[in-house]
Amino acid sequence: MSISPRFSNKVVIVTGAAQGIGRGVAAQIALEGGKVVLVDRSDIVQDVYDEITNQQGEAIVAQADLETFSGAQSVVNTALQTFGKIDILVNNVGGAIWMKPFQEFSEDEIIKEVNRSLFPTLWCCRAVLPQMIEQQKGTIVNVSSIATRGINRVPYSASKGGVNALTASLAFEHAQDGIRVNAVATGGTEAPPRIIPRNANPLSEHEKTWMQEVVDQTIDRTFLGRYGTIQEQVNAILFLASDESSYITGTVIPVGGGDQG
Repeated sequence: MSISPRFSNKVVIVTGAAQGIGRGVAAQIALEGGKVVLVDRSDIVQDVYDEITNQQGEAIVAQADLETFSGAQSVVNTALQTFGKIDILVNNVGGAIWMKPFQEFSEDEIIKEVNRSLFPTLWCCRAVLPQMIEQQKGTIVNVSSIATRGINRVPYSASKGGVNALTASLAFEHAQDGIRVNAVATGGTEAPPRIIPRNANPLSEHEKTWMQEVVDQTIDRTFLGRYGTIQEQVNAILFLASDESSYITGTVIPVGGGDQG
């Protein structure tokens, strides 16, 4: 008996698809038969589109600023205009911009951290909900972090705590609509240098020390004593996105080598 690919004929929005975990998720979903909406505000997302289509995968690009609701709504509109439905949303956008003690953050920096790591997930969930409610079916996977218990990134940690609360509350509120909502709390993950860094400024000596403290804390709290790989994070995200996890909702799965966050 032949087995269909997990995402055959599924329309999947993947945010932050230009690099890192998002790129890995998008490429793997396309490989498994999904129709992928590649979302990023950077032009380099086109490289992911080329990679997928060169391998006979199906994808479209939707460039948008997801720190705004209008950006999130434009992505949903593009997906519906192209494919007529949305089966799965993977909210991957986010990431700490600065690593330093909380008292060192300026007001503007705190706002930027929250805008980057909470609002894209919040806005995309809000934008996609009407369609999923109408369909009476849908799956949302939010990318959180075990850094909800972490040092030197309090605004980011608070944002990911918000993602966890959003995941639980939204799952509770919309289970009646056939919508499942889960999250993967990623641990420290080895990845190639970012093509577009979150913080383009050279690190000061203080910042290098604070960054090393984060690395040390991450490894010390991880039972396996190492960072994870992008593929290890992708595997967990795709499990929650697929029908294999059909009886799981409102759950945050830590993928941090034993660190529960």
